[in-house]
Amino acid sequence: MKPDWRALPSGGRRALAAGAVAGLGGAIAIAVMEWFAHAAGYPLAVIPFVTSIVLVVGSPEAEPAQPRALIGGHLVSALAGFAVLWLTGPQAWAAAAAVGIAILAMVLTATFHPPAGISPLLIVSGNLPWSFLLAPVLAGALLLAAFAYAWHRWVSRRPWPR
Repeated sequence: MKPDWRALPSGGRRALAAGAVAGLGGAIAIAVMEWFAHAAGYPLAVIPFVTSIVLVVGSPEAEPAQPRALIGGHLVSALAGFAVLWLTGPQAWAAAAAVGIAILAMVLTATFHPPAGISPLLIVSGNLPWSFLLAPVLAGALLLAAFAYAWHRWVSRRPWPR
């Protein structure tokens, strides 16, 4: 049996349309991210932004989706990862500790962005260089914020940031 989208109540049709717009935005942002990852020579697995894209495009009103949390959370988490890596080296237990420290640091700095929790894990377990902080972390967070601003203002016609 084929679904009849016209039979949805008006609120359901609005939700469907909003979900379709958010899905399109997420797909476009991820495609651009994949292109940059390929151009920069980084494997996509070490680019920490897929879940950030989902959050910022799908729930733009949420506090963790705001620019302070998006950009600050990624920077604070990466810095926590580098601090732990510098102190301990690339140990499995240290990667776990770095994630815990990153959570604490994001809470203390009011930059809580759950998707950023992957950065310290990647940094410590992959023994990544400090240049990872600038690209892809800082550059990616800034580009994602710019994309979210443009997408929400010009395509989904929703105010972002709050």
